[in-house]
Amino acid sequence: MQSVKVVITGPFDAGKTTFIRSVSEITVLSTERQVSASGEGDGETTVAMDFGRITVSDDVVLYLFGTPGQSRFSFMWETLSEGMLGFVLLVDASRPETFQDAREMIAFFTERSDVPFVVAANKIDADELERLGDTRVQLGLPEAVPLFPMDARDRDSVKSVLLGLLYEILRGM
Repeated sequence: MQSVKVVITGPFDAGKTTFIRSVSEITVLSTERQVSASGEGDGETTVAMDFGRITVSDDVVLYLFGTPGQSRFSFMWETLSEGMLGFVLLVDASRPETFQDAREMIAFFTERSDVPFVVAANKIDADELERLGDTRVQLGLPEAVPLFPMDARDRDSVKSVLLGLLYEILRGM
């Protein structure tokens, strides 16, 4: 059995915890706490990590490690990235004001590890090609980086993103 460590990262409130919960076949280990910093809205935020698992085939299991989205928890980004074989950068496409944070996260992870990654644009439908293209431009993504429209609440949508990343990992081997 091949174990594949995948990191799910992205700005605050992009949908990372929902993404992992949508596909995990185990109860997700989550470290969410009430938001206490001003300007970050209300609700909960991940302060250390989320952890889930999905079996892709008889031979492959993906272990999903979700990062906190706030830079004040960036010490966890480095810890969680150790040993990863790829990562998903998740953005909330309805919140372009978070794209600068997303660009900084791409730089952070690609500077530390030469692994494949894909970008998942949460809250974009597959038929919204212009909006998807605008997201690519605003993120400064090269055409070589796969960009997937998706809904973090939809298991099949999330699976498509993970399979896209797995394909990139296998292609790079």
